[in-house]
Amino acid sequence: MAKNNVLPTNNTYSMLVDCYGKAGLAKEALLWIKHMMMRGFFPDEVTMSTVVKVLKEVREFDRADRFYKNWHGGKVDLDDLDFDTSSAFTTADGSKSSVPISLKQFLSTELFKIGGGIRDSNDIENQNPLSTFTYNTLIDLYGKAGRLQDAADVFVDMMKSGVALDSCTFNTMISISGRHGNLLEAESLLVKMEEKGISPNTRTYNILLSLYANAGNIDAAVSCYRRIEEAGLVPNVVTYIALFGVLCTENMVQVVEAVIDEMEKSSVSINERSLLDIVKMYVNEGDLDKANDLLEKFQMNWEPSSKICASIMDAFAEKGYWAEAESMFYRKRDMAQLQKRDIVEFNVMIKAYGKAKLYDKAVSLFEEMKNQGVWPNDNTYRSIIQMLSGADLVDQARSLTVEMLEMGFKPDCKTFSAVIGCYARLGQLSEAVDVYQEMLRAGVKPNEVVYGSIINGFAEHGSLDEALQYFHLMKESGLSVNLVVLSTLLKSYSKVGDLEGVMSIYEQMQNMEGSLDLVASNSMITAFAELGLVSEAKQTFENLKETGCTNSTSYEIIMDLYKDVGLIDEAIKIAEEMKLLGLLNDCVSYNKVLICYAVNKQYHECVELLREMISKKILLNGRTFNLLLTILKKGEFPTEAIVQLESCYQEGKPYALQATYTAMYSLLGMHALALESCQTLLESEVENLDSAAYNVAIYVYTSAGYFEKALNIYMKMRDKRVEPDIVTHINLVVCYGKAGMVEGVKKIHRLLEYGEIEQSESLLQAIKYAYKHCNRKFRRVMRFNFDSEENSEDESETEYDVGSEGETEYDVRSKIE
Repeated sequence: MAKNNVLPTNNTYSMLVDCYGKAGLAKEALLWIKHMMMRGFFPDEVTMSTVVKVLKEVREFDRADRFYKNWHGGKVDLDDLDFDTSSAFTTADGSKSSVPISLKQFLSTELFKIGGGIRDSNDIENQNPLSTFTYNTLIDLYGKAGRLQDAADVFVDMMKSGVALDSCTFNTMISISGRHGNLLEAESLLVKMEEKGISPNTRTYNILLSLYANAGNIDAAVSCYRRIEEAGLVPNVVTYIALFGVLCTENMVQVVEAVIDEMEKSSVSINERSLLDIVKMYVNEGDLDKANDLLEKFQMNWEPSSKICASIMDAFAEKGYWAEAESMFYRKRDMAQLQKRDIVEFNVMIKAYGKAKLYDKAVSLFEEMKNQGVWPNDNTYRSIIQMLSGADLVDQARSLTVEMLEMGFKPDCKTFSAVIGCYARLGQLSEAVDVYQEMLRAGVKPNEVVYGSIINGFAEHGSLDEALQYFHLMKESGLSVNLVVLSTLLKSYSKVGDLEGVMSIYEQMQNMEGSLDLVASNSMITAFAELGLVSEAKQTFENLKETGCTNSTSYEIIMDLYKDVGLIDEAIKIAEEMKLLGLLNDCVSYNKVLICYAVNKQYHECVELLREMISKKILLNGRTFNLLLTILKKGEFPTEAIVQLESCYQEGKPYALQATYTAMYSLLGMHALALESCQTLLESEVENLDSAAYNVAIYVYTSAGYFEKALNIYMKMRDKRVEPDIVTHINLVVCYGKAGMVEGVKKIHRLLEYGEIEQSESLLQAIKYAYKHCNRKFRRVMRFNFDSEENSEDESETEYDVGSEGETEYDVRSKIE
């Protein structure tokens, strides 16, 4: 045009501004305005609207507003068109746009060498917009800038000026009102739109559908979808994306499936974005069959993009369905489109293996991707290094860190931190320091987590001097010391009994901005407790209580301290407070309170807490079991029975815990509870109960006075071909004795005398007490080597013939010999 002396018009400049704006060159676009002003042109309304639109898209809302207002006043501020070329606009897609050439270079081109001069702004009268497009652009500008009143004012001016409103005008106003939480205003605009004779279009309903969905009004969102069809309109891709998005988020499976059926009847295919939402919904519901069926049906017609496939794999991975993610990864590809696995898919699959703790598979896939010509990127390395470090596979993680550096990638701070943290956890502190030095050489600045890991590693292994060395390095690097690091040093000082060091750290903690957090306060209580400073620990605890910031850990620490120093009454008070405050939430907290009650011999309270744990389905652990055994031992439960229960627990027998607390209920005289628990034990789905379970049942029914039931249990035990053991015989003797069945006592005594039952002091004692229950005297014919004064005294008691009827003592001795 320039060479042929064809002068540009306003329309030419408008198109140039629009073209440059769409290319992401907003700064160059505005320089064309300077060009046109130098050629003696003043922007017309179309050009002005185009400039406002370009500035709006790059979120330069204030500059757009100034340009419009200056234009409205009949002038253009050329200074506002000059930009610092070192700065950059943020474009609509979030990227940066900068001027590739300087203003001087731009103005020295052939286009600027000829023609015109700047027109005096005094020659231009005030300009008023006359087109619908201009008003719509301004409304959208103010809406996106959050200037609701300005948008409303333009809307009112538009109606006053007589400029025609269209569906775009109302759609923009509805969207602005709804996005800023004014749904009622949005609904009233819809009514006004219809009153003006402007029919809502699909976009109108899509906007309302999205607004209702964001507000959580699912019914109204679905209603908008229905209104599209009622108005004779056709839902589009945006409609379905918005609708499925909200329905799937709420896991409304039936409604989703109803919409899918309607789409199939109308021969409308599911778009891949909605496919992702629906598959996620099925995965969240655990319905993998439906998820896989939908994927298979979709893939018959379309091949999802690599990005969508990666997102679907990630949805499976997040729920631990690594096999389904793997199936998606190794799916049959569309060879016609030469579709290959994308790096993102590899990264997600590696992550899926990591979440499933299939580390060998993750490493194998990492090697496989290279063979397929897909080279790992920095995200791949970061992901697998952090995964392996979390699994304590630190040698592999370290090797990959070196490889990452050799490939020209720089590990970020989080990646180095993962490796250092792993070495520190494993006590390999020299290696942790090596990686720290490597991190510095790579030009990556350590953060608080890195220093915290090293400090904690040295502190945990008693190396206080080294911990302090890195603490000082952390401060010298300009990082703010946090409460986690100080708490670690606090524990380290308390371990070595350095009260001065403890108080020094505590003072630093108190001087930090804001109040001490819970972890720091609990660490302080622990430090005082370990140093035996009861009053200081108590005062810190009470101060924490006054702030209302205590948790179960705070109470557990102070309760343990009171218990350990013999202040059992104080410990019990703390335990009662914990119960009232509802701080018993896990096995650890329950166990600590149980121990307090047990030490104070409040066994019934122990039972109440134990039943509460069972009702809450809190998994009892080894410490709970040991506590139950302790109570049984204090109650003089037979030693052999205790050993048997302990062996069952160590062998992982599923009924071991229940059998143990059932026995405890019975020992404490809580027979109703014991009988109920015993019945549950016997009716459990555990196959092949062994003698330990039957022994407990015999003991429970005997203790409750149900002697016939106890003997029936014994008969059932024999029917199941479970051999009686020493504990069985002890319990049977007690049962026979309490029931007055002296012949039964005599039978077991005879078996013991003949050596058919292993020698046991507990059994011998049971036999003696059984005879007493039967008002008979015990006489031991054989002389077992039990070192018991009580037994030796009983030998002189009046003898009772335990042999067969008509047999003399001599006959019995002869048979034994």
